[in-house]
Parts: sequence; structure tokens; C-alpha cells
Amino acid sequence: MTEDPGFGPKFDSVIHAPIRLRVCGILRRIDEIDFAVIRDTLEISDASLSKHLKALSDAGYVSMKKTASLSRSDSRRVTWVKLTGAGREAFDSHIAELHVIAHGHPEPSPSRPPLMTWSPTFGATPELG
Repeated sequence: MTEDPGFGPKFDSVIHAPIRLRVCGILRRIDEIDFAVIRDTLEISDASLSKHLKALSDAGYVSMKKTASLSRSDSRRVTWVKLTGAGREAFDSHIAELHVIAHGHPEPSPSRPPLMTWSPTFGATPELG
């Protein structure tokens, strides 16, 4: 019987690009954030961040909305960025797959206890006598 490819960790090439991975990591922990805060946190240009957000948006992973700035008297607008439900699932799955790649097994979860490993030791051990 083959496993359904829709379940389990999945490597995501859209998210894997370093800047996009960091953007998703920032967005994963919050509801939404100002474009400028992401830009300043990652220390990248507006153009570079815009390019990466467009790729994530095209994949359905982020949504953006513009609102009037309450702290400015001019007509500039603030762009708010949010990870979508699909983006959250894709990011979590991607991180889980990276864990599998790095460790050779899925990360333990409450529903799946950690794998027990045996390490050789010198001398008597309680388990082996």
C-alpha cells in the first residue's frame, strides 16, 4: 500500500529560498506585520522583499492589505503582511521535512513519542546488566 502524497512533511521549493524561509518564520509567530518591519528585520531592500512576497503571494502563502497610516499626515499607506492558512500549513510541513532530512526521522510530537536510540556505553548498565 502506498502512502497518500498529501500527508506528512513536504519540502516546498517556494518557501525554501532563504529570504522567503525567514519571512515565513517571522510571520508564523504573529497574526500580521508591517512590510517595513519585515524589511528592517531582514535588512533587505523594498524591491527584494516585494519580489519575495510576490512569490509567496502567488503560491497562496501570504496575503497583503494596505491601510492608511494613522501616524502620518501624508497619503502614504502601510502594507500589512499575513501568513495564510495554506502558508502556515506549507511552512510547518517544510520545517518538518527539513527535520527529517537533518535527523533521518520526523520530529517527535505528543501523538508520536520520540524514537528510542541505543548508544553503546562502557561498563555495566542497568538495562544490560
